[in-house]
Amino acid sequence: MSYDDVEIEDMEWNEELQAFTYPCPCGDLFQITKDELRMGEEIARCPSCSLYITVVYNMEDFAAGSDSTTKKGLEPSKQQPVAVA
Repeated sequence: MSYDDVEIEDMEWNEELQAFTYPCPCGDLFQITKDELRMGEEIARCPSCSLYITVVYNMEDFAAGSDSTTKKGLEPSKQQPVAVA
């Protein structure tokens, strides 16, 4: 049984891992790649323990050849500097 159901929007894109991540209670991160999402995978696993989560997402957002992940804000854009007066 899955530890939790997590919306893809609640996960963070990790550029180094090239995966969406979510904090695991063990201190590591649940991980799932875009390729896994494109193949219909919905389980993000923690590499340090036996826990896993079910990722809730719209598979159409990750269809092959689709760049809608950046259009819909699933992959964070580069942060822009903000001037404070």
